[in-house]
Amino acid sequence: MELFEKQEVVVLTIVVAVRVPRLPLRELRKGQKNMALKKLFSRNTKRQPVTSRTVLVNGRPPEESSEPLTMPKYLNNQIKTSKYTWFNFIPKNLFEQFRRIANFYFLIVTLIQLSIESPVSPMTSILPLVFVVSVTAVKQAYEDWLRHREDNKVNNAPAMVVRDGNVTEVRNQDIVVGDVVMVSDEEGFPCDLLLLLSSNPEAKCEVTTANLDGETNLKTFVCPGETEYLHTPEDLWDMRAVVECQLPHANLYDFKGSLEVYRGNSQPAKAPLATDNLLLRGARLRNTAWVYGVAVYTGKETKMALNLKMTSAKFSTVEKTMNYFLVFYLVLLVLEITVSTLIKYLVYDYPFRKDMWYLPVSANSEVAVKDIVQDTFSFLVIYNYVIPISLYVTLEMQKFLGAMFLEWDDELKGGEGNERCKCNTSDLNEELGQVKYLFTDKTGTLTENTMYFRQCSVDGIKYVSTDGEIQLVNERNNNKTMAVSPWPTALEDFLVTLALCHTVQVTSKSKANGEVTVTSGDSIQMVDLSQRYQASSPDEKALVEASASFGVVFQGQRKDTLELTVQGHSRRYTRLQVLDFDSDRKCMSVVVREEWSGRLWLLTKGAESSVLRRCRVQSDEEQRLHDTTAAHIDDYALLGLRTLAVGRRELSDQQYQLFATQLTQARMMMEGREEAVRKVMDQMEAELTLLGATGVEDLLQEGVQETLESLRVAGIKVWVLTGDKVETAVNIAYSCGHFKRFMTVLSLTGLQDAEHAAARLQQCTSPKLWGTTGWWWMVPPYRCSLTTLRTTFYSMCSRCIAVVCCRMSPKQKAETVRLVKKSKEKPVCAAIGDGANDVSMIQEAHVGLGVMGKEGRQAVRCADFAFAQFRFLKKLLLVHGHWYYVRVSTLVQYSFYKNVTFITPQLFYAIWNAFSTQVRIVKESGVMVTELDTVLDDHRHFV
Repeated sequence: MELFEKQEVVVLTIVVAVRVPRLPLRELRKGQKNMALKKLFSRNTKRQPVTSRTVLVNGRPPEESSEPLTMPKYLNNQIKTSKYTWFNFIPKNLFEQFRRIANFYFLIVTLIQLSIESPVSPMTSILPLVFVVSVTAVKQAYEDWLRHREDNKVNNAPAMVVRDGNVTEVRNQDIVVGDVVMVSDEEGFPCDLLLLLSSNPEAKCEVTTANLDGETNLKTFVCPGETEYLHTPEDLWDMRAVVECQLPHANLYDFKGSLEVYRGNSQPAKAPLATDNLLLRGARLRNTAWVYGVAVYTGKETKMALNLKMTSAKFSTVEKTMNYFLVFYLVLLVLEITVSTLIKYLVYDYPFRKDMWYLPVSANSEVAVKDIVQDTFSFLVIYNYVIPISLYVTLEMQKFLGAMFLEWDDELKGGEGNERCKCNTSDLNEELGQVKYLFTDKTGTLTENTMYFRQCSVDGIKYVSTDGEIQLVNERNNNKTMAVSPWPTALEDFLVTLALCHTVQVTSKSKANGEVTVTSGDSIQMVDLSQRYQASSPDEKALVEASASFGVVFQGQRKDTLELTVQGHSRRYTRLQVLDFDSDRKCMSVVVREEWSGRLWLLTKGAESSVLRRCRVQSDEEQRLHDTTAAHIDDYALLGLRTLAVGRRELSDQQYQLFATQLTQARMMMEGREEAVRKVMDQMEAELTLLGATGVEDLLQEGVQETLESLRVAGIKVWVLTGDKVETAVNIAYSCGHFKRFMTVLSLTGLQDAEHAAARLQQCTSPKLWGTTGWWWMVPPYRCSLTTLRTTFYSMCSRCIAVVCCRMSPKQKAETVRLVKKSKEKPVCAAIGDGANDVSMIQEAHVGLGVMGKEGRQAVRCADFAFAQFRFLKKLLLVHGHWYYVRVSTLVQYSFYKNVTFITPQLFYAIWNAFSTQVRIVKESGVMVTELDTVLDDHRHFV
């Protein structure tokens, strides 16, 4: 997907004194002085590309600024999703409709009929054409009227803006960049706002972004540090500040900028801006009385509006085949016209026709060019119905109504909200019945994405969760479990780290179903914590809930203070920094200070491939712990558990101050911020002390095994594309029935260069290995295979029954789909996923399928079809897909057959009338057949 960003140009007017050389006399004499000046300055000045946006709070430049600042004119806050206006509807709609080959063809035929002595009335072409175009125009006009109505409702909605120190009500569309906007609790944000002031004393607010990404958990946004002095609308009106931020783009999770606040000093106070400072249009304020924010992006430049353009043009196989049908019948039409004209003038010539008194015969036998042209066009008019004019409009109506059958199917309802299947596009209905390859995500698609803490490894010792209690596993005594009392120091440090290293939010107890019950001084029991903790990641929520059930309870955050209850004793920590998770580092960290001792700790958790290599291994004991933990992680992976490694590092005050300074400087950068921030984080997330690892279970969805087996019997090849490690992915493949015990499994893992990959591929192509075969591979050989071994690689994989691809990034998932999609066989590919990381492969596939899971709704929005559970795929492809294909193919074939049947007798009739361009039917009957068939075709092909 390519995003085209609108470039804003900031023009600064600077008056300078320069020595202007003498201009050419000829140009001065001709009155071209201005042109000469323009040429002079254009040689020495070049317009620099604009890479950032400047926003003046309240639209006024700060008086203390050393340089004059002006703000360009940005787009207003008007939203327009409609396509037409009262003035351009007719020409624009007609232009779009006549871009279709069939409509344009019949328009040409109509014009020919009007310009010649037509053998039939021009109304035989005009009326069907007008009918088809009118039906389509009325349908599109009604849909656009609905869009106009919704646009007016949004644009005219009331909004509160600070003007002259007072909060004034204006229309939504009247908000401009730089306005300070007030939003109350339960209201939506009218544009993208930079948070300045909140009613929450901790300078933060809670927001739900369900309308943007489908995530129902509450997210916390904070005010920049330099806005603490703001308290009233008067303070906001008197505020003089400059926001420097990115140009508008569609990424919901990327915002970088800086805020310069002038408070009477020539040097402004600066604060970095990030994603947690930007309130997006489409989100809704929760649990906060009110907030104020400055409008940064408005109208079509908001992130929500830019994301509305995320569409991909896809065409079904039937539509592509139908174009070949049209070309074939056009050639047939030309052949019929040519043969008829040649026979008339070569066979039925003057000697043959002179005795036919009832036919008009010219006085001489000479053939005039005018007569040939007249007869050629007359045959075109007679035979033109071989092309079905009603096909497109009938096909559109059939697909539109056919999509309703999918949405009405009660057997495809499911999920937490008992949601129905959703059809985002009806153009690909019949493609569901032609799928040859299915690419599926694992987490949240094959599995529930509901995490349960099962096991952990701490200081080289295994522990297991049993009925909400943590117990020690005795590996020397057949893995028997026993109670842990008292807790080892390493276990307590491990659980405290899990309870602190996260971004989980705690809801108020009045709104939660669960309560914390202290049963004794040393034990704590958690009752129904599912509503107490809100987390963006199911993994984080599972770890925090598990720690609470064991006795280390995260009580919540007040400003920067984190409160824990450890076995009944209260502890407080000051959180100084949060290093968010990213796909490159594959870990997240927090920096906390113990209030009772002042010690500083960097706490880290993440993928074992990232954390283990960051841990210190300088002694035999550390090496033993490292190897033992890695072995335990492999054991957990064989059980199908999702694994994370946990570590920490103690910091001195000097180390932290240096780190904080470097991080602040990196976050202030507009260009190359990610790389600079990552470099600072990598320096800090080093020399960690390994604490242990966790194993979290993600349960399989209902009906996954039956669905995969049915797809395999139907001849559909399934490839599982996941970012998990090999052991976890293979274990899930066996548990869900994707791999069978009797299969020969070919493994292509651990290879780092093209030579080794080529040798392994050659080894795997041995004839004795092939039978019922499964396959999986990792990322390094995957890169080699796509660059230098594409043909061999795909040739072998296409012979496999089941494929599992591990450690894959979103981009690599899309490349895998493209590899199969662009192969020689050109198979129809479908991709299914539930998260934002699956959007790339969903859009790349011929048919995109989204699962309404717990990782947001971005996959659902970008998919062609969406449903609640993976098991619904069985009926969607094998029942609805089959029916759709039968209906559409029958309709297309019938349309062409009907027209051929209608026209062929006219060709035979021409033999008996000496090809004199006479018609065998009443002139109006052609009109009736075409129009009635357009109306009745839809009813025929739904049964």
